[in-house]
Amino acid sequence: MEAFSFKGPFSQWAVYGIPVLSWIIALVVLIVLTAVLYMAKRIVAGKLAARAARTKKDWDELFAKLVKHTSLLFLFLIAVLVASFVLPLKAEIAMLVQKIVLITLLVQAALWGEKIITFFIAHMVSRKMAKEPGIAMTISTAGFIVKVLFYSFILLLLLENIGINVTALIAGLGIGGVAVALAAQNVLGDLFSSLSIVIDKPFVIGDFIIVDDFQGTVEHIGLKTTRVRSLSGEQIVFCNSDLLKSRIRNYKRMYERRVPFSFGVIYQTPYDKLVAIPSIIREAVLAQKMTRFDRAHFNAFGDSSLNFEAVYFVTSPDYNAYMDIHQAINLHIFKRFAEEGIQFAYPTQTLYVNKDNGAK
Repeated sequence: MEAFSFKGPFSQWAVYGIPVLSWIIALVVLIVLTAVLYMAKRIVAGKLAARAARTKKDWDELFAKLVKHTSLLFLFLIAVLVASFVLPLKAEIAMLVQKIVLITLLVQAALWGEKIITFFIAHMVSRKMAKEPGIAMTISTAGFIVKVLFYSFILLLLLENIGINVTALIAGLGIGGVAVALAAQNVLGDLFSSLSIVIDKPFVIGDFIIVDDFQGTVEHIGLKTTRVRSLSGEQIVFCNSDLLKSRIRNYKRMYERRVPFSFGVIYQTPYDKLVAIPSIIREAVLAQKMTRFDRAHFNAFGDSSLNFEAVYFVTSPDYNAYMDIHQAINLHIFKRFAEEGIQFAYPTQTLYVNKDNGAK
């Protein structure tokens, strides 16, 4: 880059071989351009914020946040880069200034990227929460992974620009990563299990699940553990890897409930009453809302009773609704049996004594 030339004694003064007048011009350019960029940032940020408040549009809000979070250091180094063109710098120094500005640009890009990712995650969560409350954890985990990948990419670019051999570094990290993976395989197993839960969704936050002998409502799905609030109030903590190895029963996704029940009547019940019992059960089931009758049969001769079995469906997964319906059906059957004179059986034994009249 050619140096500026000036006539007169003042132009002969030099610092590091560069005329003082060139330094003064570069300093003026630096100060003026920094001030202009800073004022432009404030004006544009204010206008975009006002527009976002007025239009309520996502893009306007995003642009306002990006301008607002533009670093003053970034604007200053942009001004330094422009001011350096005024000076007849050596090629090595000019290249150094450009590298510093490029590194600052990458850091600023990382800040912008983080704001963009956070913005879209927050808006996706707010839109999905009303329809699917458990989606928040899925989106947050996906956002975390995207941020890690984005920052890794920016870091590699930074290392490349400061002269580090990224290829050799990645190879070294790969070997070290294998050693770390072997040492922390349990933790990594839980991490990948967490990703499996997030992606496959065997359950989400708010689901009522049963795992082996434990049951409760899912409260939190973390990177290592899942926390369930039991019916008795305590919190149960599962490792994600152990959880996926178990048989999980998800009652939140049950569309209807199949209810089998049985009872017995005494052996002295007349035949016509036995024939009427299935109809009484059908009548009791159909008298309730949200039910679907399946069957009712006299299915076995018991030790002390004639046994009946019946099956019906409750078309709601709500447990309280099921219990209310089942109670109403039992009361209906009890009332009708009393009206018909049908007696429920209970365990009894009959002892027959044979008396021998010739015995003393």
